Amino acid sequence: MRLLYLLLIYSFIYSTGFSQEKTEYFTTNLNIQPFTANFLEPKLGFSFKLNDSDIRLDIGNSRDLILYKYNESTQISFGADLFTYTKLNGEADFHFPVDAVDYLFGLNAGFKKTEKDFEYGFRLRISHISAHFVDGHFDPQLNNWKNNRNPIVYSREFIEFLPFWRYEGFRIYGGLTYLFHVVPRDIGKMNFQAGFDFFALKVFNEKINPFLAYDFKLIKLKNYSGVNSLSAGLKFGNYYSSGFSLSLNYFSGFSLHGEYFDVYEKYFSLNFNIDL
Repeated sequence: MRLLYLLLIYSFIYSTGFSQEKTEYFTTNLNIQPFTANFLEPKLGFSFKLNDSDIRLDIGNSRDLILYKYNESTQISFGADLFTYTKLNGEADFHFPVDAVDYLFGLNAGFKKTEKDFEYGFRLRISHISAHFVDGHFDPQLNNWKNNRNPIVYSREFIEFLPFWRYEGFRIYGGLTYLFHVVPRDIGKMNFQAGFDFFALKVFNEKINPFLAYDFKLIKLKNYSGVNSLSAGLKFGNYYSSGFSLSLNYFSGFSLHGEYFDVYEKYFSLNFNIDL
């Protein structure tokens, strides 16, 4: 983690030697757009489980702090990620007590090469995640944690490497994540990932794009198992930049919340998100 922070500081200082045409700071759009069906992406929105009272609230942001434009087709970026994803329990009288919350912060680097009809590149992230139960998980009448599930220490630091290739509105990606520090210690340190997102361009107009996206992770607790995330919906705004999306998502696999890391889930959800 310290190495990437030092690299970011060095890049910021070194970039001052470039002309204004080659270097930009704090750009509006991301060099590498978030992978649509991947859960660990910066999001601003809600996810409502169907046939359940659970709600997930996502509050997060990712910004490119430095963008190098070596020529018209090659860009390299350095940025930061800061976001939370929160499990809320829906109750009567419009109450949504917070059950659990997960925090992620880290740094990222991205490389993108644009050719005539396609582009390719990769994103590298180094991040920290920690998870916590909150007061909504405590039952004051029983003076105990709900479902006899007590808080645990959950923390992981990881390096993620995701190369991608895109042709117009279709992008595929695949890579791996290495957890160089993780608690509980029986969680496997090597995860594998692959997926795609497809935006049906010009079906309505360039500002309304139907999309289909899938993300698959192979993770290890005691044994390797798959985590599936499938999304279909509409994005309002250009597919390669910020906007708003409405989607239906199917999820199956071990929970995305650290305090429930060993709980297997399967559900559909309706998602509202402000895309970065």
